[in-house]
Amino acid sequence: MAKSEMTEIRWHGRGGQGAKSACLMLAEVAGRQGKFVQGFPEYGPERMGAPITAYNRICSERCPVHSNIYDPDYVVVLDETLLDSVPVTAGLKPTGAIIVNTSETPDELRKRFPDYTGRVCTLDARKISEEVLGKNFPNTALLAAAVKVSGVLPTDEFLAHIEDSFKHKFATKPQVIAGNMEILKRAFEEVQG
Repeated sequence: MAKSEMTEIRWHGRGGQGAKSACLMLAEVAGRQGKFVQGFPEYGPERMGAPITAYNRICSERCPVHSNIYDPDYVVVLDETLLDSVPVTAGLKPTGAIIVNTSETPDELRKRFPDYTGRVCTLDARKISEEVLGKNFPNTALLAAAVKVSGVLPTDEFLAHIEDSFKHKFATKPQVIAGNMEILKRAFEEVQG
C-alpha cells in the first residue's frame, strides 16, 4: 500500500482525558465515510491520570498492518505536561505535524522540539471546553484539530457524521450534543499552525 493511502495518528493523553474516546470516535466517523480504519488504545497498568497512548490508522484500502504506530504522520497531545516525560515526537514524520493542547503559540512551543522539523500546531482545548461545557474535556476539540490539520476527512462530512454519532450516544442529553458540536466548530477555527 502506498504511504499516501494511509494516515497514522498517535494520541498521547492521561487516563480520563478522553484520548481513547477521541481515537475511537475518529475511527467510527472515518468508517462511516467508507474508509478502512483501526482505532485502538495501548493498554498497560493505566489508571486515572497516568499517561496513555492510542492509535488510528485510516486507509483507502484494507490495511494489513496490525501493530502499534511507531512512525506516525500526526501526533495529538491532550496534556502538555506529557511533553516533559513522554517522547511524543518519537518517530513522527517531518511531513506530518504535532498538535498540542496548550495556550502557547506554535512558535513558542517549537522551542520544546529542537529535533523535530515538521509542523507544530496548537489549540487551547481546555479553554474551549471550559467556556462551552464548564469542564475540561479536551478530547473533542483535539479530535477536530486532528481532522483539520491532517486533512484525513472532509470537514463537512466529518461534522455531519459525528453529529449523528453524538445523537446516538447522547440521545437523552441534547445539551451535550449541542455543546460538543460547538466545541468541534470552534476548534476547526482556532487551531494554529
